[in-house]
Amino acid sequence: MAQYQNIFTQVQLTATPEMGIPTADSGRSRTTRATFNHWLGLIGQAQIGPVYLGWCGVLSLVLGLLAFEIIGFNMLASVGWDPVQFVRQLFWLSLEPPGPEYGFSPFVPLAEGGWFILAGACFSLSVILWWVRTYRRASALGMGKHVSWAFASAIFLMLVLGFIRPMLMGSWAEAVPYGVFPHLDWTAAFSIRYGNLFYNPFHALSIVFLYGSTLLFAMHGATILAVGRYGGEREIEQITDRGTASERAALFWRWTMGWNATMESVHRWAWWFAVLTTLTGGIGILLTGTVVDNWYLWAQEHGYAPAYPDTGVVDPAAAPVGE
Repeated sequence: MAQYQNIFTQVQLTATPEMGIPTADSGRSRTTRATFNHWLGLIGQAQIGPVYLGWCGVLSLVLGLLAFEIIGFNMLASVGWDPVQFVRQLFWLSLEPPGPEYGFSPFVPLAEGGWFILAGACFSLSVILWWVRTYRRASALGMGKHVSWAFASAIFLMLVLGFIRPMLMGSWAEAVPYGVFPHLDWTAAFSIRYGNLFYNPFHALSIVFLYGSTLLFAMHGATILAVGRYGGEREIEQITDRGTASERAALFWRWTMGWNATMESVHRWAWWFAVLTTLTGGIGILLTGTVVDNWYLWAQEHGYAPAYPDTGVVDPAAAPVGE
């Protein structure tokens, strides 16, 4: 029976670099050299390069670096340009959005939140240009656009948090600040302000797909590694020419679960679960404050949560004017 080498062995591929198939723009925007890295080879493919950037990639990196510097220098300025305090307080530092008095105006003094708008614009354009790059590369290689559309789902959540929802609410103050703990504080305050996001059904769906994604990817990854000695990582070959790896993987799940996904359908399951994590999460955030003001009261009205009349929670929309 054939035995195959896999990443758990000490074998590293250091032969002639694989430069990929030729494309119409291979000679213009793609590097012509590749190298090998021993440390990368310990966990997987050791080859680095060739790299394709193109004008989308270059602009994306420039705008991303600009956003990073704007955020970083604003944080450094907030501690009096002291590098020691910058390092000590890094996780607590932030770049805050403009106050509610500015509404959603794009003309905000830099020191009052203008830097936040500028950083957000550079960061958003950087990510969108990177998306364009993934789409164009997939098209040039004759691939499906599954990676691009999965990336677009994550971009949707990012834009909802930093631009679309603040626009609908009419205030930049609704945006998420840049910073580690300030971002977490915003999340906690956001949940409290709108009656606990745990009662938001789209938030619940997002968590289901998040945990489901980890389970599906772990199940699939573990299965392929478990049959790696039989060439299980050669999944394309196993789809069309079933061998002992595919047979054993399928039999394992039929024995333990009663049924099994195919070598192709398991990737569709995992793709949809991952994409729906950010898609449903973005919808849940988008509805908060624009359609639903209190998710706990909404859940009571729709039989989603038990009613506790003595909690003292009052629907702001039902309160008399002036109170």
